[in-house]
Amino acid sequence: MLIRTSVEDDLDQLVNLLGDQSVNTAHPARYTELLAAGQYRHDFTWVAEEGGRLVAAAVWWSFPGASRPFALDGLYALPDRTDSVTLWTELIRQVTSTAPAGEEPPSYHIFLPPDWRSDAAIQSALATRSAAARAAGMTQELERLRFEWLSDTPVPERSTRLTFRAEPDDQAFLDVFQRVAAGSLDANTHDAIARAGLAGYAQEDLDMYKEMPGERSWWKLAYDSAGDLVGFGIPSRNNGGPVVGFLGVVPEHRGHAYAADLLAEITADLVDLGADRIAADTDLGNVPMANTFRRLGYRQFAVRLVLS
Repeated sequence: MLIRTSVEDDLDQLVNLLGDQSVNTAHPARYTELLAAGQYRHDFTWVAEEGGRLVAAAVWWSFPGASRPFALDGLYALPDRTDSVTLWTELIRQVTSTAPAGEEPPSYHIFLPPDWRSDAAIQSALATRSAAARAAGMTQELERLRFEWLSDTPVPERSTRLTFRAEPDDQAFLDVFQRVAAGSLDANTHDAIARAGLAGYAQEDLDMYKEMPGERSWWKLAYDSAGDLVGFGIPSRNNGGPVVGFLGVVPEHRGHAYAADLLAEITADLVDLGADRIAADTDLGNVPMANTFRRLGYRQFAVRLVLS
């Protein structure tokens, strides 16, 4: 068995292997499109070869030009393989075992319907992939609720109690990232702080949002009538279109439902930019944020399971 990264000559075999979509994100059309865009790369696609035939693959996604993969988008194997868990474990380790010390290791993102726990086919496909991920060291599991706002829903009214200002100074956002981290209900925030420290977490978030296709000029800070900083909102985009990138309220102003004001501003800004669909995620445990999405017309349409 040969474990290696793919090469251009593998593309036909690889696309055929990716035809088994199952719970995977990378399907043939997406793979060829994002390969051309530099978000999938042959050197980020690991395969198992036996007798000149590709028998398994792990497809990793990253930002164009990145030096390492960011997230695992799918695990594939030929239907007749009885050793898929073993193969996938080895393919995952090729990436996770080489993650630089102190940097966020890549995670495995699995997109599921809201009723995924009651679907036997999904449970079966998920069980083997989760087993491989755990064997490769991805022992933490986070469930994130996925919401969407659609154009047949009224646009939330902009806040009358907050003033929003664009802020080109990255340092201002580094500062507010650190302030809103206190008491955050976001699991990724706690993990990043534990690994990289508060300043390191803020820098990682800043860098990640700047790499997204959304414009940096869309980011805003929010102030109350006394001129005090209340929070911030980051409208953005990803491969699927407009998204609520991030929003947060500083601890001293929590308890006044300001998250709704921030979300309304982000939503209205993206609609003004032409959005007819806006996606957003929040942790299963962040009940207040999930309720804010629902209150402003967002509906849950999926779940993102993150193994790390």
